[in-house]
Amino acid sequence: MDAKETEAMLRGQVAIWQNLFGFADSMALKCAVELGIADIIHSHGRPITLDQIAASINESSSPDIPSLARIMRLLVRRDIFAVHRQLDSGGTLYGLTHSSRWLVTESESNLAPMVTMQNHPLQQAPWHYFAQCIKEGGMPFMKAHGVELWEMASMNPHFNKMFNDSMACTTKIVMQAVVLAYKDGFTSIGSLVDVGGGIGEAIAATVKANPNIRGINFDLPHVVATAPAYPGVEHVSGNMFESIPAADAVFMKWILHDWGDEDCVKILKNCKKAMPEKLGKLIIIEAVLQPEGHELFDDVANIMDLVMFAHVSGGKERTEMEWKNLLAEGGFPRYNIIKIPAPYYIIEAFPN
Repeated sequence: MDAKETEAMLRGQVAIWQNLFGFADSMALKCAVELGIADIIHSHGRPITLDQIAASINESSSPDIPSLARIMRLLVRRDIFAVHRQLDSGGTLYGLTHSSRWLVTESESNLAPMVTMQNHPLQQAPWHYFAQCIKEGGMPFMKAHGVELWEMASMNPHFNKMFNDSMACTTKIVMQAVVLAYKDGFTSIGSLVDVGGGIGEAIAATVKANPNIRGINFDLPHVVATAPAYPGVEHVSGNMFESIPAADAVFMKWILHDWGDEDCVKILKNCKKAMPEKLGKLIIIEAVLQPEGHELFDDVANIMDLVMFAHVSGGKERTEMEWKNLLAEGGFPRYNIIKIPAPYYIIEAFPN
């Protein structure tokens, strides 16, 4: 091999090593969330020493500071935290970055519950079944646990809360972008039903920004049972495969990507039945895959496609052509795609 080929092979080896140990990044991130490191630094209002971080870790009278230093070293390399040198003593201070600010739990823009959820052993186990499912068929989550994710949530209160909290935190972030980008789209709506709305964060944010809307949060009984009260929002339990409460428009965030095409068509047809025949509107918040795209969130969307494969039956992210075909089959031949600063898009669709 010439020098150029040798260099390329060496870089290829490095890429394999980095991907081989890719889990180390997520485990270090999970550790930081569990220890509340971002919150500790934020509470001081300035960069602080490792000893100060260790002294603020709850439920520990003697934290292992050398091990903490090793965790922080990797997270600094990943730009999750920043290092500042003390000019007088030469010591090291640790501060927040634009990344770790997303882990401060008192912030409205807080992804810490999602870090906890996606790195929980129950969520990690299905990833070990990819090859088996490709060879034999089946769903990784079912292979790992013997039940589907939704059944796990209904029978395990801790898992159910963790899942709902993770959805709620990401909903807050995405809905800020949705409400701003789609403010004109909500003005003509008198009533809006959020299908699979979880504990109601999305519909509550929409109604708060648009008091003209009567909101309906619609989800399974065990989900709605834990939903708090919001002004202008009614919680309704049921099954979207059977029927959906009537409203001027139907809203769905991260619902259709949980299901295969056949199930999605059933849901879409029920959405169409729930809205006025001529003036109804469907508002979907979903990824639109760009397999070769290089924009800010394109890589995240492609990773989320594997999250769907791991956790739900038939779930997947879709390209625009796949959305076009799915919507048409479900009774929505017209659609628009609106880009927002998030890993997802607004897809508005019409039944005529």
